[in-house]
Amino acid sequence: MREAVVLKSYQNGIVIRLNPDASFQDILEELAWKFGQSRPFFGNAQMAVSIEGRSVDREEEIRILDVIHDSSDVEVACLVGHDEETDRLFLKALRQVKRRLPGDEDGQFYRGSLTGRERLETESSLILLGDVGYGCSVISTKDIIILGGLYGKAYAGGNGQEGHYVVALEMEPESLTIGDFKYRQRGRPKKRATLSGICPEVAFVRNGRIQFESLTKEAPDRH
Repeated sequence: MREAVVLKSYQNGIVIRLNPDASFQDILEELAWKFGQSRPFFGNAQMAVSIEGRSVDREEEIRILDVIHDSSDVEVACLVGHDEETDRLFLKALRQVKRRLPGDEDGQFYRGSLTGRERLETESSLILLGDVGYGCSVISTKDIIILGGLYGKAYAGGNGQEGHYVVALEMEPESLTIGDFKYRQRGRPKKRATLSGICPEVAFVRNGRIQFESLTKEAPDRH
């Protein structure tokens, strides 16, 4: 009988190939065992993950990510698709996040999109895997990384210190605050249409106002 799960690692990422004939419960159990066995190999790396072999819905994706989180020290930074250009931008954005933005050992990792005017607040840095919908709010005393779209409100730097930032793979905030500086978009945000569907950006304060830079460009001087 074929294995339910096959893992393949590559630079900055992991491919999870699922057996289309296996039950989802068997997949989760084998996934937990294999990530547990591979814990010393993967360490606490921040990686992109690609799921192949069968289609999975959003709920199944979250359950797979929960198993990875519970069975290993891997930090899943994003899920990549099968489009070559999309993958290229995701991985480039991931490398830029790691290069530009220093890690926070006390950071919080949240899986799932915010909808229906939900509010998420933390006193540490936040990595959110999902979207922040229109009317929703995400608040951090430190930094915010949204591996999805920001269409609602974000507030970073609530601790009063300078140098905080907000990252999103699609940056269309209803409003955005970093420290004492505010940005508000006129009208309801609209998702951007790009060839790849991804336009990762970082928002930060420079020269007394919030500015936006593409994460796929060279890092700007924020001082």
